Amino acid sequence: MLWFILTMILLGLIAGAVARLVVPGRDALSIPATIGLGLVGSFIGGFLGYLLFGHDFDEGAFQPSGLIGSIIGAIIALLIYRAVNGRRPVRH
Repeated sequence: MLWFILTMILLGLIAGAVARLVVPGRDALSIPATIGLGLVGSFIGGFLGYLLFGHDFDEGAFQPSGLIGSIIGAIIALLIYRAVNGRRPVRH
């Protein structure tokens, strides 16, 4: 169980960081927020995989996805975050 949690945190960090690098612009997200972005992206990617590739009745619609799905989901989540919050300047 601890290994699963650590793996999800690491996957969230990688997916969130890659999403922030791919989408141009600056965001005022801390490291825990970047991990959260990646985790949300993982579930978005799992949901998209569920919709696109068939119904997995054992695990349900909201399931964690792999690294590629997590990155795609994190990019979608980051774009939604920016659309909701608008383009406010980053304060230093």
